Amino acid sequence: MSTEREELVRAALEFGKKAFPEDRPPGEAEGEFNRTGWKQLAEFGLFGMPVPAEYGGLGLGLGDVIAVMETLGYAIADQGLLFSANAHLWTNVIPVLIYGTAQQKQEYLPRMASGEWIGANAGSEPDAGSDIFAMRTRAVKTDTSYVLNGTKTFCTNAQVADVFVAYATLDPALGPMGITSFVVPRDTPGVAVGKHIDKMGLRTSPMGEVIFEDCEIPLANRLGREGRGAQVFECAMEWERGCILANCLGVMRRQLEKAIAHCQTRKQFGKSIGKFQSVANRIVDMKLRLETCRPLVRRIGELKDAGKDASLEAAMAKLYVSECYVKSSLDLIQLFGGYGYTTEQGVERDLRDAVGSTLYSGTSEIQRNIIAKCLGL
Repeated sequence: MSTEREELVRAALEFGKKAFPEDRPPGEAEGEFNRTGWKQLAEFGLFGMPVPAEYGGLGLGLGDVIAVMETLGYAIADQGLLFSANAHLWTNVIPVLIYGTAQQKQEYLPRMASGEWIGANAGSEPDAGSDIFAMRTRAVKTDTSYVLNGTKTFCTNAQVADVFVAYATLDPALGPMGITSFVVPRDTPGVAVGKHIDKMGLRTSPMGEVIFEDCEIPLANRLGREGRGAQVFECAMEWERGCILANCLGVMRRQLEKAIAHCQTRKQFGKSIGKFQSVANRIVDMKLRLETCRPLVRRIGELKDAGKDASLEAAMAKLYVSECYVKSSLDLIQLFGGYGYTTEQGVERDLRDAVGSTLYSGTSEIQRNIIAKCLGL
């Protein structure tokens, strides 16, 4: 790790522990978004880290951002807030940065990099989840605009978003070649946010429906080439799959430390429970998962910083890290016994958050399909 990256990690650790000292996220039970926390992350500079300085960012490489994200995952209990931050960065900031016109970059990136604007991804639909390119939201082109009609669901940040990166089809018969992407400000006539979707975990990250009803947007708001929205979407997913679980590495590290401390001090049958082989074996497994997960995630940063494709590596990391995260969360509950099952220790929250990691950004089954395809199968 370079000296510069070490300094970033130290700063992230200090910031996380000072700004978010709570052992449990405020508003977690009620499912409330932490706007104060969002502003603190913005002031720390998180949202501008991968954005070039000319657009108000810090211009850091992805490897640096992943290291910071892992540290924040370790230091901050509010994984829902960090999930919202990841969704904002990888499915909104990055697509505009890579595919946006000069005008779009000047208009949107400074506000998103500063955290003034919150972004949401409007891709999934009630009947097009894993089969994302079977979407039915239509985009009808006129001489001066596109008119969107359709409903999106599972939109992270929907209730608090100021801008959406949305996807619609020019013609369902064209399949992926009909998909086009757009930047849609929240205050555009015809945009409505529907019902809040309550979740098992990541409860402080809002999720809801986004409805487009005769939503007319200028031609200048198209993101990327017409009929190339699938490319924009896959790019966003590559970055998200590779980076969104960096926080989970931090959680797994915290879980390991918590498990060791508990099993050293908790005594049963006259000795600390860590002396029992069946208990120690669970902790060893947690350590092995953490150490084998970390290189997979960091490899993505290396590839992207070198300008290389990381589709295969992102899918492998998403699959392996998410499933390891669930297993380690289950182990931690088992190590804490009855106390782990209660809400007092905050251990059960890790499991509720972890389960979602096998679903968002493409299910484990979808990741296996991607990996198989990359292997020529």
